[in-house]
Amino acid sequence: MKISNSIVRELWTNRAYYLMALPGLLILFAFSYLPYPGIIIAFKNFNPMKGIFGSPWIGLDNFKFFLSNGDFLRITFNTFWINFNQILWGTILAVIFAVLLNEIKNNGMKKWFQSTLFLPYFFSFVIVGKLVLLIFKNEHGLANELIEMFHGVPIDWYTSPQYWVKIITSASIWKNVGYSVIIYLAVITSIDEEMMEAASLDGASRVQKIQYILLPNLVPTIIILTLLSIGRIFFGDFALIYAIVENNGLLFSTTDVIDTYIYRALINGGQEYGMITAIGICQSILGFLVVVGSNWAVKRYDKDYSLF
Repeated sequence: MKISNSIVRELWTNRAYYLMALPGLLILFAFSYLPYPGIIIAFKNFNPMKGIFGSPWIGLDNFKFFLSNGDFLRITFNTFWINFNQILWGTILAVIFAVLLNEIKNNGMKKWFQSTLFLPYFFSFVIVGKLVLLIFKNEHGLANELIEMFHGVPIDWYTSPQYWVKIITSASIWKNVGYSVIIYLAVITSIDEEMMEAASLDGASRVQKIQYILLPNLVPTIIILTLLSIGRIFFGDFALIYAIVENNGLLFSTTDVIDTYIYRALINGGQEYGMITAIGICQSILGFLVVVGSNWAVKRYDKDYSLF
């Protein structure tokens, strides 16, 4: 009774905050938890006429078919590799830009650079896709114009899959790095100024203050944001990748990720709902294992930095 009374008291005391959170919680429940019973489709030969519970059980056949399919290794590796590059280079560049912005003493110039970095975050994926097309289209594209300017041989970008991991990674970083920069800059500005002043009195240079004060204070935030990003390392940035690549099959060898594979299976008239659901479950299991493994590694390094 005491526990229930304390819960009721807490809900009533902070009722305004809980009411504000209620719409978000309802959306989270509706889209993240309510569909859970539907995962049994992965273990059935799903027939829409018979429904989820009326369709016959087939055990792990959907999983066996997908895992033995040659597409499994390709799309899984592509998803991992694209996200790995986005996390790695996105983190490095975000930290570099945050440190450089912190070194700008002119507030007007600092705000201008910060706004310029953050602006692409508000661009829709369609705009990003069209900008990439303008840069890399074969005729009169900016990239080929620059190559020809330096007497190089123009590249047929949309038939050359080897370039597109770098292109997708660059587009993702350009769009999202400003958001991460704000987080790291907030951490830097919260560092005690007395530490910086003491370092200056001891004769430390700017580089030494960055190396021995700023970066060590950024490490916990870097680890936490990286762990959160790793949680979705097997979930491709569908909107960005599809806006850039669309249905260009010539690029699928390096750009086809799990999410685009599922989407294409659905829009091409595929009725293998069980196999598609099995792919989604495999995707979630891989992400879970990577998060648990990464958190374990961080805990071995320093348990205060781990998520759980």
